[in-house]
Amino acid sequence: MKQRKNVVRRSKEEQRSYTMSRIRGADTRPEKLLRKALWHAGLRYRKNWRALPGTPDIALTRQKIAIFVDGDFWHAHGHEKNPGEQVKGNAPYWKKKLTRNVERDRETKDALTELGWLVLRFWESEVKKDLDACVARVLAYAR
Repeated sequence: MKQRKNVVRRSKEEQRSYTMSRIRGADTRPEKLLRKALWHAGLRYRKNWRALPGTPDIALTRQKIAIFVDGDFWHAHGHEKNPGEQVKGNAPYWKKKLTRNVERDRETKDALTELGWLVLRFWESEVKKDLDACVARVLAYAR
């Protein structure tokens, strides 16, 4: 019988924290799909450009268009008015966190608009479901 070496036992909270820390904030699959499609459409961009408020996922610098691909859960898709309502465990924590994410999205949009940038936001499910429509929307503003 084999014994496992270096087995780390974690509490549920520690395990959840570890799992959540592994969730990517940049270069998600929907972001990569949209970037690749925009590149093939002839658009050149900067990715995760820190020079702008909110660090847009895609920044079309020539056209001054900032693009964000928002995760459905993290940005309360379908629950913007009452973020966190879909979460059963630790509801107060998630309500506060998701509400703040939605507020931050609004603040970022306002800051970028004030700088003369157009902000386009896409839901991850929207990109996965109809990539062509997302690209067409960007192209409509970029050309």
